[in-house]
Amino acid sequence: MSEQSLRIGFIGLGLMGTPMTSRLLEAGFTVNVWNRSADKMAAVVEKGAVAQVSIADLVSASDLIMTCVSNTDAVKAVVFGEEGVAASGAAGKTLVDFSSIEPDATREFSEKLQAQCGMEWVDAPVSGGVAGATAGTLAIMAGGNEATIENLRPVLAPLSARVTRMGPVGSGQVTKVCNQMIVSCNVMVMAEVLALAKKNGVDATLIPEALKGGFADSTPLQITGSRMAAEDFDAVTWHVKTLLKDLDMGVGLSKSRDAATPMTGLAAQLMRLHGSQGNLDNDPCTLIKMYSKSPSDK
Repeated sequence: MSEQSLRIGFIGLGLMGTPMTSRLLEAGFTVNVWNRSADKMAAVVEKGAVAQVSIADLVSASDLIMTCVSNTDAVKAVVFGEEGVAASGAAGKTLVDFSSIEPDATREFSEKLQAQCGMEWVDAPVSGGVAGATAGTLAIMAGGNEATIENLRPVLAPLSARVTRMGPVGSGQVTKVCNQMIVSCNVMVMAEVLALAKKNGVDATLIPEALKGGFADSTPLQITGSRMAAEDFDAVTWHVKTLLKDLDMGVGLSKSRDAATPMTGLAAQLMRLHGSQGNLDNDPCTLIKMYSKSPSDK
């Protein structure tokens, strides 16, 4: 089977799944799509994707299944729920999960899928956000059989600047947890810094440019930090609830392995505080609000 004759089934057309599907279509792949909210399929159907009525229909019409959904429970539902992937899967097909979910659950799901229908599992969480998904420059950290991941590289090429096999199934998710611990703590301290700069009379909008190329620079600083400083809170390119989920996974993983992660624990509690104030569905650039009030503010 040639690369372009491979039929891909994509489940989950959210902030990341929609641009990723678009990239696959632009690369010439046949892409079948299914989403819990059917209206979200319209944008990619206009570009040539084939909307499927059910997951079972999608699996039957596809050689390779890709999932990109919100959390561990969502992955479990689309794979092992009634008429899910496992119910229609077959040996020779592979599931590639781009979602960011719990590593131990990933290992369990992989074994269960193999036992139920003979399908292979590759965990392939991504980093790079909506901008990376749109540009096809995502970093993909993969866990699974080495030969399988090598065979997937041509399919993943339109989506990514780099695919790194981290080890057996579950290793990709562990790596993504580590990635999110760094990103989330970075974003949290950026909020502190930019609020502090403002309170000291510094034009905080200049800080990302001033620090560009230095040791304090980062992609989140240039993107999210710039929006924090400008108080540009309207567009939502990722969610506070997503970072909170990932921080909680980091805390849980560290506890299960008796590893100390105090920075992550504190960041999780601060993220939870911010989320509890009506910000769970907001962009993380809103974190600066936590530090911007003066003692006299009520």
